[in-house]
Amino acid sequence: MRLHVGCTFTYRAEIATPTVFQIQPRPCHDLRVAAEAWMADPSSTMHHYQDLYGNPCMRMVLPAGLSTLRYAASVEVSGAPEEHDLDAVENAPEDLPDRVLLYTLPSRYCLPDTLADEVWARFGAHPRGYRRVLAICAYVHEHLSFRYGSTSALSTAADVNAGGFGVCRDFAHLAISFCRALNIPARYVFGYLPAADGPPAAVPMDFAAWMEVWLGDRWWTFDPRNNVRRAGRVVVGRGRDAADVAMATTFGGPVLEAMTVHADRVVSLSS
Repeated sequence: MRLHVGCTFTYRAEIATPTVFQIQPRPCHDLRVAAEAWMADPSSTMHHYQDLYGNPCMRMVLPAGLSTLRYAASVEVSGAPEEHDLDAVENAPEDLPDRVLLYTLPSRYCLPDTLADEVWARFGAHPRGYRRVLAICAYVHEHLSFRYGSTSALSTAADVNAGGFGVCRDFAHLAISFCRALNIPARYVFGYLPAADGPPAAVPMDFAAWMEVWLGDRWWTFDPRNNVRRAGRVVVGRGRDAADVAMATTFGGPVLEAMTVHADRVVSLSS
């Protein structure tokens, strides 16, 4: 499947403001970036690097006044929904690989210690493994109502659990917290999610967030916001939570005046 993905940010800054953007797809075995383009108006020097999680990042300085950054890419991904295995098993903590232990711990937005009593009461007796994670996703999907503006940059998983509202990142944070409370490694993922296998969304597109959970000997994709397997996911970043993979980190206080996101399937004339 070929997709066109990208985004546009328009800022107004009082002074020149250093900024880090995480908006480009993260290449992997099932995603290839065929072409990409960056455009800054006014023109600005860009520096590319990888963060400690291996996510691609771009640094630049937003000039004083009005400025626009555009990114666009053509990517190739699998046309099939993400893999699943109902029999994938949980690992005892002592059997987890060293590199995934980080994803069992509390982080800025994910609070397994705060939610542990509720989580164990709800899911402690549930059959372990992939099916227990499915049950967590189903609960979060039903418990939370999607509502723009219902949470802020300060809202934690505990806040969202109590309030009952959130956006996709909040769904992910709560499900991740539940998994970690059960000693199941879970990490935050965000990227582009086209309507490649369904009708277009009725609201303007935004970046999407979901989670990956370590079961057996690998990471598996789960989506508590949509609670269905989807085709065409384009990963931009992975981390402990949204604080690790913010789409834009500004070292100052510019005003984001506009943002658009697009992720569209390219349909060939012969298809």
